Amino acid sequence: MSALDGIAIRVEPPEWAASNALPLLHEVRHALRNLLATGESTVIDLFAIPFGPGDERALLEALGEGEVTAHLQALGESRIVETAYPGVWLVDHHNADGQRIAYHVEIANVPQVLSAQTEDVADGLRRLESALAGSVGPDTPPANNG
Repeated sequence: MSALDGIAIRVEPPEWAASNALPLLHEVRHALRNLLATGESTVIDLFAIPFGPGDERALLEALGEGEVTAHLQALGESRIVETAYPGVWLVDHHNADGQRIAYHVEIANVPQVLSAQTEDVADGLRRLESALAGSVGPDTPPANNG
């Protein structure tokens, strides 16, 4: 018996393992598998989850933070954050008064709120064509992008 055998070792699980974060992490895992298998995205509404004290913080710590963050200004501020797990996004929407109006985890290649809508793309094309029609004539050389 060595001197080390007498040292008591206590292993504590991460805080999220004893909270509502654990079932949510399992749901995220299933959604990631589904995304890979079918390409289908999943949204988990965090407002619908009965968080106890510290549950939200435990979930956020377990998910971590990735490389991408986006801020949108449309009828209030929205913040989209990639977690440490690619394809898992935290999407947090606030109204013009700063009140949170939606909060969810989205499992997708790109969060839906960041995808341009077809109508918006069509409108952008019309505006670009109009701008080009007013500034580019038949004698104008093409722009040099090199």
